[in-house]
Amino acid sequence: MDHILRASAGDGSVRIFIANTKDTVQKAFELHRTSPVMSAAMGRALTAAAIMGSMLKTDGDMVTIQIKGDGPGGGLTVTSDNKSRVKGYPNNAIVDIPLKPNGKLDVQAALGYGTLTVIKDMGLKEPYVGQIPLVSGEIAEDMTYYFAKSEQTPSAVALGVLVDRDYSIKQSGGFIIQMMPDADDGIISQLENKLSKLDSVTAMLESGMTTKDILNELAGDIGACILDTVPVKYYCSCSADRVRKALVSLGKKELAQIIEEDGKATLHCHFCNKDYDFNRDELIEILQSAMEK
Repeated sequence: MDHILRASAGDGSVRIFIANTKDTVQKAFELHRTSPVMSAAMGRALTAAAIMGSMLKTDGDMVTIQIKGDGPGGGLTVTSDNKSRVKGYPNNAIVDIPLKPNGKLDVQAALGYGTLTVIKDMGLKEPYVGQIPLVSGEIAEDMTYYFAKSEQTPSAVALGVLVDRDYSIKQSGGFIIQMMPDADDGIISQLENKLSKLDSVTAMLESGMTTKDILNELAGDIGACILDTVPVKYYCSCSADRVRKALVSLGKKELAQIIEEDGKATLHCHFCNKDYDFNRDELIEILQSAMEK
């Protein structure tokens, strides 16, 4: 089952989040039929969003990551609530570009250069918005830069997706390590040394390592303590009722115009690729309901 292992180390001076997101990213692939390089981009972003969602405190809090680039992929949008229920969509699901010289998927070339924006809606009058230029397009490095630049939190971010030959998701996961202000220099040096020698997340998962094994590999010798485990899943909250409300929000004049000119309406959910069709009679019923309010 997909999950995030939340832990601390160094007497609470280090926060550690380790995620296994294989099934979640597989669901995204099945919904959007992404090409391998866009599956990798989506999977990395969904994993980052899930971990950031697990950092949120209150029900109803949301975090959104938007990437806009000048590459053929165009960008993507992913979001998570505080229960690490994620969803997302790519601007362009099918991108066919050469592999890197080392045989890896070239996410940077797919996304290109542009911006990464993080939006946190925590029930305040205005959401928090942090934006950085894409420093690499590999997403993990960009998220590391985001945490340092926008949240002033030194962090190490690793994200990975392994795509199988049939385009399904073989492995997906990642981790975020964050240093608190009271983190000891010795502990920081130990972690940096570990990170410099660590294998990729997907290689560790593919070898059979669990999130607990990865935690022990990362921080077992500096007093790592498991706090809890948070389930992760792909979840879209769209429904016929929500879509009806969206039609009502268009206004009576706009609804009447749609009925007169088109006699039908189709609303599309980008997150789950589902279409909601409304015929003339249904639209008239929605308009009458709106007029009675």
